[in-house]
Amino acid sequence: MCLNHSAPSSGQQLPGVSGLPGQGKRMGHRGVDASGETTYKKTTSSALKGAIQLGIGYTVGNLSSKPERDVLMQDFYVVESIFFPSEGSNLTPAHHFPDFRFKTYAPVAFRYFRELFGIRPDDYLYSLCNEPLIELSNPGASGSVFYLTKDDEFIIKTVMHKEAEFLQKLLPGYYMNLNQNPRTLLPKFFGLYCIQSGGKNIRMVVMNNVLPRAVRMHLKFDLKGSTYKRCASKKERQKAKPTFKDLDFMQDLQDGLMLDQDMYSALVKTLQRDCLVLESFKIMDYSLLLGVHNIDQAEREQQMEGGEKDEKRPVAQKALYSTAMESIQGGAACGESIETDDTMGGIPAVNGKGERLLLYIGLIDILQSYRLIKKLEHTWKAMVHDGDTVSVHRPGFYADRFFKFMSSTSNQIKLYLSHAPNTTSVDLSVKC
Repeated sequence: MCLNHSAPSSGQQLPGVSGLPGQGKRMGHRGVDASGETTYKKTTSSALKGAIQLGIGYTVGNLSSKPERDVLMQDFYVVESIFFPSEGSNLTPAHHFPDFRFKTYAPVAFRYFRELFGIRPDDYLYSLCNEPLIELSNPGASGSVFYLTKDDEFIIKTVMHKEAEFLQKLLPGYYMNLNQNPRTLLPKFFGLYCIQSGGKNIRMVVMNNVLPRAVRMHLKFDLKGSTYKRCASKKERQKAKPTFKDLDFMQDLQDGLMLDQDMYSALVKTLQRDCLVLESFKIMDYSLLLGVHNIDQAEREQQMEGGEKDEKRPVAQKALYSTAMESIQGGAACGESIETDDTMGGIPAVNGKGERLLLYIGLIDILQSYRLIKKLEHTWKAMVHDGDTVSVHRPGFYADRFFKFMSSTSNQIKLYLSHAPNTTSVDLSVKC
């Protein structure tokens, strides 16, 4: 997955279903119809956004009328369903989209997850349903469609049936892990839904947004700890905001990223703990999404544009533990040396040129279990290439290699500890 918070498509809500097959490019279930509008399983993006907002508006509002209680084991397997005919019903409003059925998975469990992160029902509804959703114009090669809420709080991603099924099975363990430690770089899942329309099932998850649009990302990386073909393609590099990969990082940032010692220790500790969790769930093929905001470069760009420094700062995200700083437990560790108002939720760092940076990070694509197809894929690649360098690998090896790649200095990505006035590197090759 390569998230890109560049110019979104129109947020207007138009009725209908896509045109005939072959009228536009397709990638997985994602396509483009004759009018240029994105489609998913032949449903137009505007119709999908409308159904999402109607469905979530109903299900969250309906859940608010039910008394709060402890989460029980059976709550993880509950599926609630409501039909939305276009002419409306005694429970649902009339709308201009095709008839659809909206399913909500584990509503009580997800309500608990939202409460754990300080998300009130009215805030959740306001973010997702009050303003048009923004479609991300460069969603990457996954074939998914991504929507962003206007306030930068949440990402909605369409997922495959197997991914949704895997998340359902994951929920009890996910619940236990969040109870033990809500500060994590793992995705925060706030809802799992399904829209049934025209004989198709469109499943989607609501997650935290790792890269806020309000902060310009001068560099963006999708890192897996693998070196086999892990560089951005020529086509990707031509984009206005490309997503680079592991080999690009090693080549373009050879001096690494320098962090304060306490901040670095907190980051490595969080990564190590999260790798252990992912390995225990037999999850693999995940990535570390890294956005880099260059403060000094941003100031130079502002001067070149002849503009004065904008006094308006990006609005802070409402959800608890949602920023990179909060996720790694770095806020308390750095004491008074970091003014959190100036970091906009990013982790302060410095590059080899001494330029001030803010890092925005999160683990993504975790709904990939080591099923038979992945085992076969790794076996085939290992026969042709070095099996230890390909991205598809058994979960234990993947977690170990991923963590070493992010924290070690041995021919891999270098994150340095910065001790003013000297800078030393540290090898933390700890097995997950």
